[in-house]
Amino acid sequence: MLDHLIRGATLVDGTGAPSRSADVGIRAGRIALVTGAGQCREDAATREDADGLVLTPGFVDPHTHYDAQLFWDPYATPSLGHGVTTVAGGNCGFTLAPLNPARPQDADYTRRMMCRVEGMSLAALEEGVPWGWSTFGEYLAALDGRIAVNAGFMVGHCALRRHTMGPDAVGGSPTEAQLDAMVALVKQCMAEGAWGLSTTQSSTHADGDGRPVASRHASREELIALSRAVGEHPGTQIEAIVAGCLDQFADEEIDLLVDMSAAAGRALNWNVLTVDAAVPARVPRQLLASERARAAGGRIVALTMPILTPMNMSLGTFCALNLIPGWGEILGLPVPERIARLADPAVRAEMLRRAGSPEAGVFRRLADFGRYVIGDTYTAANDGLSGRVVHDIAAERGQDPFTALVEICSADGLRTVLWPMPTDNDPASWELRRETWAHPDVLLGGSDAGAHLDRMCGAPYTTRFLGDCLRRRRLLPLEQAVRMLTADPAGLFGLRDRGTVAVGNHADLVLFDPERIDAGPATLVHDLPGDSPRLDSRAEGVVSVRVNGVETVRDDRLTGAVPGRVLRSGRDTRSVPTR
Repeated sequence: MLDHLIRGATLVDGTGAPSRSADVGIRAGRIALVTGAGQCREDAATREDADGLVLTPGFVDPHTHYDAQLFWDPYATPSLGHGVTTVAGGNCGFTLAPLNPARPQDADYTRRMMCRVEGMSLAALEEGVPWGWSTFGEYLAALDGRIAVNAGFMVGHCALRRHTMGPDAVGGSPTEAQLDAMVALVKQCMAEGAWGLSTTQSSTHADGDGRPVASRHASREELIALSRAVGEHPGTQIEAIVAGCLDQFADEEIDLLVDMSAAAGRALNWNVLTVDAAVPARVPRQLLASERARAAGGRIVALTMPILTPMNMSLGTFCALNLIPGWGEILGLPVPERIARLADPAVRAEMLRRAGSPEAGVFRRLADFGRYVIGDTYTAANDGLSGRVVHDIAAERGQDPFTALVEICSADGLRTVLWPMPTDNDPASWELRRETWAHPDVLLGGSDAGAHLDRMCGAPYTTRFLGDCLRRRRLLPLEQAVRMLTADPAGLFGLRDRGTVAVGNHADLVLFDPERIDAGPATLVHDLPGDSPRLDSRAEGVVSVRVNGVETVRDDRLTGAVPGRVLRSGRDTRSVPTR
């Protein structure tokens, strides 16, 4: 007898094959039957009619930061509601384990680093995470049996360095013995289930003290040694961030990424490839790394988002504006001093110059202040401005847009919420995205779900992308879009028996209404430990989500079940050849 039968669904199985009407049966957490609609002859404990609905594999998000959130939110919201059944965490070089038991203060350092670099709430990290582990295996064990999604984690280079070198990890170079210990530690973490190594060399990544994070001090030799160790364990890979990820790679960055992948004999993924028709040289330059990696026996995969992710800004709290060269010095001042400096026309002129300079890279996109929309305001002087475009307000006041924006924010004590309108929402950019998605070394993802909680909400990219494919731009057929959200990322990670709807595979399934599938607007909610805020977005049109055969979502609402599994390298992943 089947545990559950889904009858008459339009099955899009994740392979890219044409959709078909089918019955799908589940038994013991796996797919036990796939047959034509109405042809199932087995009894089932429960069944549902899915006529008019689409059934797909569960979506796989290849880049999240749910490492902490899963402890207070086992449902990985909002991702699970948007059909994501498997998440990859431990990215960008940042993980909560391992921790050196001889230095309990390292947990506090890690919390403050995660707060600064990934925009996580310090109160939530302090109150919502148990912090009772030392080894990577103990961290994974703390999640076992209590999560609703499947989750796998890389081990972060910063944690490896801190564990091995202590405070000298920031600014120091390891001795030969320390490097040997670090290599042994990454091997131990992989033996305990880590999916591989993540690292960052990005100039935007600073710790809680404002210093470059530990992995940014690593030499090329250290990175190659750790990469080589990754290749000694089955089912592993590398995730790496360098400064050029934000705009265009330097030659030495391409050399480094190619050599890391070739040394490991494993795929290396990076994020995020920003596609903009106004910068036509970017995509071919970034994908040059992939071409060179294949020639060297490696593989480099670029993650890119298939939607425009809403992201808010503020002159009052840390956000992407702080990362514009020269801006952090001003925006890091105490608020009264900040307001005074921003009132100086010469200071504003220099900030605008730096924001438009080549060194600003991709952050130049943020410098068109006339295209910002005013969000929440907090003073009577700004009544009626919420929802208005800065360009229009500036024209009424006879000011340039940046001056008008600064004046509005200063009146609110810099608490004003700002929403930049995307500069790459033009037909040429969308056509360039469609072409870029077809590249064999480009993968959809880069949501950063679980990070930058009050600034951006990338988790709903799955449902918004499907809605786009079905009812709006229709850049891709549904079958191809589903494959890009399921089998493609599952294949990158070498996930065993996941990513397609096939007999014997784990029953990670999404059932949705093709006429309604979409994501609602991002709204600010206060539901984190410590009453900290985050942006949330509800799914629309999701009828059911099953993880390992158990229903976790019904009619866009969580059921409360926690059938997810911690996926460990080797056991739950296989090695994926780079050639």
